[in-house]
Amino acid sequence: MRILIVEDEILVAMELEETLNDLGHTVVGIAPDRRSFEAFALEDIDVALVDLNLRDGATGVDIGRALADRRAGVIFITANPGMLREGVAGTIGVLPKPASRKAVADVVEYAGRRGPMLSPPGELRLFV
Repeated sequence: MRILIVEDEILVAMELEETLNDLGHTVVGIAPDRRSFEAFALEDIDVALVDLNLRDGATGVDIGRALADRRAGVIFITANPGMLREGVAGTIGVLPKPASRKAVADVVEYAGRRGPMLSPPGELRLFV
C-alpha cells in the first residue's frame, strides 16, 4: 500500500515510516504541515496516518478531510483523541498515541481493507 504520514514530530514520523517499510508498504512521504502536504497532491495514496496538531497549528482535520475526498483511508493518530469526539466525515477513525507497532500494522491493514478482517482493531475508535 502507498501511505502518507502527516506528522510534525520527526522522531514519531520516522518510527512510523520504519514500521510501515518493515511491513512492506511504500511511504509516499512525510508532511509536517499543510504546505508540505500539498506537495503530495498528485500522489496516489491508499492510506494516510494524520496527526491533528502540526507545525502550522491544528490543520490535521482539514488535511484528513482533503485526503478522504480523494478516497484515501484516513486514520487520525494523536495523543488528543478526545478532540475528535464527533469524528470527521469521510475518515475512518482515530488511534491514540503512543501506538504500538502492532496497532499501527492492524489499523493500516484495516484502513486499506486488506485481508479478511471482520472487525476493526481494538485500539481504533471508529467514526460512525
